[in-house]
Formats: sequence, C-alpha cells, structure tokens
Amino acid sequence: MNYRHIYHAGNFADVLKHAVLCLLIRYMQKKDKAFRVLDTHAGIGLYDLSSEEAQKTGEWRDGIGRLMEAELEPQAAEILAPYLDAVRELNPKGAITRYPGSPKLARMLFRPQDRLAAMELHPDDYLRLARLFEGDFQVRVTELDGWLSLGAHLPPKEKRGIVLVDPPFEIEGEYERLAKGLGTAWRRFPGGTYCLWYPLKKGAPIKAFHEALQALEIPKMLCTELSVKSDRDATGLSGSGLIVVNPPFTLKDELHRVLPVLKDILAQDRFASSRTFWLRGEEKPEEI
Repeated sequence: MNYRHIYHAGNFADVLKHAVLCLLIRYMQKKDKAFRVLDTHAGIGLYDLSSEEAQKTGEWRDGIGRLMEAELEPQAAEILAPYLDAVRELNPKGAITRYPGSPKLARMLFRPQDRLAAMELHPDDYLRLARLFEGDFQVRVTELDGWLSLGAHLPPKEKRGIVLVDPPFEIEGEYERLAKGLGTAWRRFPGGTYCLWYPLKKGAPIKAFHEALQALEIPKMLCTELSVKSDRDATGLSGSGLIVVNPPFTLKDELHRVLPVLKDILAQDRFASSRTFWLRGEEKPEEI
C-alpha cells in the first residue's frame, strides 16, 4: 500500500516491460476480433516526470531518457516504434515530461473494439486512475487487490486477452505469489497471453522462481531478462525480467534483435547483460 511508481516511472525496467507489452498488443491486433487487457497492478496511468518525486530519483533519465535520445538501427527502431511513438505523442514539444504507465500505454494503442480492465488497490492511486479514464467506455477501473482479479476477472468475455501482472515486490514472498497466481489464472484462462514482471537484484530467488513456474507445466513460457549492471555490490534493482505465457510466435526473434540494443543503450556498467530463452516450450529449457 505504500509503493509509489512515480519514483521509478520510465526507468530501465519500464522500458523492457512496456516495449514488450506494445508488441503483445500489436500482435493481438493482427486479428479483427476484440481482446481485453487485464492490468492487475495499474498504478495511476500517467506520470509527470517533472514532478518532485520523479526528479528526486531521476531514474527515467537512465531509462526512457537514454532510449529517446539514441540513434537506433532500423530493425530495432521498427520493433520499438509502437512504444516510442506513444511516448512521443505525449511529449509533442520534444522534452520528456510525461510518461505512460501500462494502462495509458495500452489505451493509446487500442482499436475501437479493444478493452482494458485496470485494477488498483491504493485508494489515492485508484482515484487518479479513475479520473484519467473517466467517461471512457473502453476502460473499466476497479479498486481491487490485483491478485484477486486473476480469479474473479478471468476469462474475459472477449475470450482473447493479455494479462499483465506487475506487482511492486515490496513484501516477502512475491515471487512465490506470482507463480501461484499464474497457476490460478491459467487454469481459468489457458488461452490467454500472460506477461509477468519480476525484479533482478542481489539475493533474489530467481532459480527457485523459474523452477516453480516450470512445475506448473504450462506448455509455452518464454523468459526474457535485462540487467543493466552487476548485482554484486548493488542493494537495489540491477535488472528485471518478464515471463510471457503463450507468446506470439514472432516475439522470441524480436527480443533477440532488440534486447542487445537495449542492453548497450541502458547499461550502467560493463556487466550489463541480456538473455531470452524458453522456460518451457519450443526448445529444451535452459539448465537453471
């Protein structure tokens, strides 16, 4: 209840998460049929990077700030275009002062038939999110613990959907809760595309987390991770990862093209790294 994403909006972890979310949405739109995005931990939707909170940490400068200033090679520019074009649309004068959270970003990419269900538990953040989308019939904002929505709001009536699970990881046991939540959701909606975010930091139980996911025996799970620095002496975030369940068949190749580019742009020391691999699926899982 104390977490505020404004301190971290637009950082390197947001870049990875939001770039992938845009790719998932664009892939879903290859078919005319409607789909729904369920955002379980939606936040306030739109962030003022000139605010005191954002300026205090300045994390966006080493994330979206660097990426917007970089000269991208053509393939990476094409893959990242839906994401970067949305950020540019919010900042028509050039300087980056506003950054879209995942619900705003999704809404900016929607067609008339697409829908968003955004969950937010913090009462102040819920009110801000509700005001942002007030009168928008394509968006439903609910004041609810996002973990509960993995049971109560699935499957969506459209029978097609993307489920974004992006918890703040401010309490113990969130990795275990994330794996358990996926199991609950997938049993209710096995055809959905799931995008699960998790932090990489010193001492994080990544091996156990991946093993717990593999134990769910979900047929296709793609893992992608981006580290911007070594975690050996770090006390905070050194990187982040995404688990994508039922990924588009194009996603792995797109990540192989764009992730090394993001690593080079966002690196904070020489130990920056990236990897994308099947946790379960089309190839033998990596030994972990």
